[in-house]
Amino acid sequence: MVSIPLRQLAKEVDIPIWVVDLRHELTHGKLPRLALCRKGCDVVLDWLRKTYWSRQLGNNLCEESEDEEEEQEGVEADAELDNDAWEIQTPQHEACQKHKEFHEKVRDVLISYKNEQFRVMQTAQSVSKSRELWSDSSSEVDWILAQIKDLMQENRETVAEALLSDGFLIPKVDCLKMLNIKYEANKEVWQFKIPQTFYCFWQPLLTGLLSRSFTQILIEKMFMELKECSDSTELRPQFLINWISEMLTGIAKVNAGKKRQHCNKQVSVKELFLHKVPLQWIRLTDNCLEAPCWATPHLLQLILTIMRPRLPRSSRKNLLYLASVYTEGGGPLSSPGLSSDCSEQPIYTIESLQWRARQENQVKNQGQTVEKQDDVLERDDGVEEVEEEEEEMVTETNPLEGLTHSGNMVAIAEKRAALQGSAWQITADEVRWKDFPLGKLPGQTDDPDGLMLDNYSMMSLLDQPVRDEWKSPNTNSAELNIPVTGGLLWTQNDFHKIKSGLQLF
Repeated sequence: MVSIPLRQLAKEVDIPIWVVDLRHELTHGKLPRLALCRKGCDVVLDWLRKTYWSRQLGNNLCEESEDEEEEQEGVEADAELDNDAWEIQTPQHEACQKHKEFHEKVRDVLISYKNEQFRVMQTAQSVSKSRELWSDSSSEVDWILAQIKDLMQENRETVAEALLSDGFLIPKVDCLKMLNIKYEANKEVWQFKIPQTFYCFWQPLLTGLLSRSFTQILIEKMFMELKECSDSTELRPQFLINWISEMLTGIAKVNAGKKRQHCNKQVSVKELFLHKVPLQWIRLTDNCLEAPCWATPHLLQLILTIMRPRLPRSSRKNLLYLASVYTEGGGPLSSPGLSSDCSEQPIYTIESLQWRARQENQVKNQGQTVEKQDDVLERDDGVEEVEEEEEEMVTETNPLEGLTHSGNMVAIAEKRAALQGSAWQITADEVRWKDFPLGKLPGQTDDPDGLMLDNYSMMSLLDQPVRDEWKSPNTNSAELNIPVTGGLLWTQNDFHKIKSGLQLF
């Protein structure tokens, strides 16, 4: 019932320690050099030959020539050199080895917990029955939990790191299949939530471990892991987001004195947190903003809702709005009091601007309603839960559709009168202008020669008519009393020279 480190077992059977380190790097770290991998393979195969194969075959394979013995001695010498090289290559080798050993020890205890939970499921022969048995803590689970708590006294960060490695809180595909969880098919249903079976699987362990300090460490580790894999489409970022949301939701409920409402009354789903959990919310806010992804607005809203003391209302709105802008509005939730659809409406015409102004007025009214709700919730010292209303915005496919009323016919007539004799005219045809790029008209060919004018005349700039308001009094800098501090000023003769050299068509 006691897990023994691999390094100790290797010493007992005369396997070099550097081979154990090599195996650990191959499994959990970065791939070592190919030459070192080959050398390790040779040493392990030779160990198997000496320890097992040659004895089973009656020492027939042990008859070696002197050359083979010399070659073997050379291999052992090279192995020792590689062992020294391995020691030199790793910085702070002793501390690194202790960390690896401790990490392996935590993994072994977590594996024993998984095996016990799977054993219970096999005994129950039913998923619903397994949930009930998992919620009732057994002596075996209590013993495993006591072991992990002892390990946490030594290093909480490594325990959190082991929990977030693949195969534990972040499941593998085969683990989901064993639990009969079809995650990909129900991904939208389980958005920001952990599947109930998987939740019940880990709930006894997490409830015993999630103290105030360890909860802070675990959520920070989750944000750090999410930052490294936020662009991935695998299970890892999805379950990291779901676990963060699940834990923050549980903290919000326990801090507000609320209990989970069960959809299935037959199954008792216990909470992760039993008591109020005050965390370092400003630090978690920084961690959330440093790991931007499509779910950042939702996670940030949860943090700002639970945070005590609260940030000013304007700061909360600005943070949520900037997070939604930075993540390109990819999240399913918009900022409270702000419409997520406004930024998606392009501004092309005056009608679009008028539509935008109407929407902003609606948003402003919604924002005032949200502020009133905030004041009520803050007086009650409850959890601020802003319910967002998604309104469908109907855009006008043709701006002229709103001008067909009799009240707007006068405006059309005035526009046509103003454009009379000009190359521009108002069209009444239903044209989908979004299908045409800027500067191109319906029916226009792609031939650039179509842009050329048939007839045009040249005239000097001095010959063009000048309006009265364009004429400037014949005054010089002395009459205007302008101090000459920035160099020479332009004179009237200079302007005439420049104008005489310009040609218009």
